[in-house]
Amino acid sequence: MIALAARGVRVVLLDIEGTTTPISFVHDVLFPYARARIGAEWHAAMDRDEKSSELKRLQGLIWEQGYRAGELRGEVFPDVAPAIRRWRAAGLRVAIYSSGSELAQRLLFGSTPDGDLTPFIEGFFDTSVGAKKVAASYAEIARRLSCEPREMLFVSDVTAELAAAREAGCQAVLSVRPGNAPADEFVESVTSFDEL
Repeated sequence: MIALAARGVRVVLLDIEGTTTPISFVHDVLFPYARARIGAEWHAAMDRDEKSSELKRLQGLIWEQGYRAGELRGEVFPDVAPAIRRWRAAGLRVAIYSSGSELAQRLLFGSTPDGDLTPFIEGFFDTSVGAKKVAASYAEIARRLSCEPREMLFVSDVTAELAAAREAGCQAVLSVRPGNAPADEFVESVTSFDEL
């Protein structure tokens, strides 16, 4: 168990894929949905999993149509909604940082089986703040959330992202979830948000 208050954490910053949401939802549901509706010129970029802002924006718009039509519904691990509500009740702030567009993030968290979680999430950040493997991105998120980097805990399944967050002065914890690729050793890890 990682006691957040005792460690001075004020903001919990969460990755999505492999952290709040199964990788299979992204790769087996969202990507195929967008691929079937996207222009041919974008197929190769999707296949390479490019992080281009224009591609992410286009995917978000396609997914928005799917969510509005009831063809898509956000998916999160069962421990995510209770944890977010518990953290907020304890006075902690919650934010999201993903390579998916801010729109795509809001759509996912706005339509989970546990209801609309967006009112509990203070900030949605995408790569417009910077790349996820660059320390300056985490410093910028801390600045935008008006907190010190040391007061922010980043949870992700990608050790290079966690290393960048730590380089910026943030606290960082590895998310170990079913379906995630084996990760390099990391100082701290959790298999459920119940441990935070």
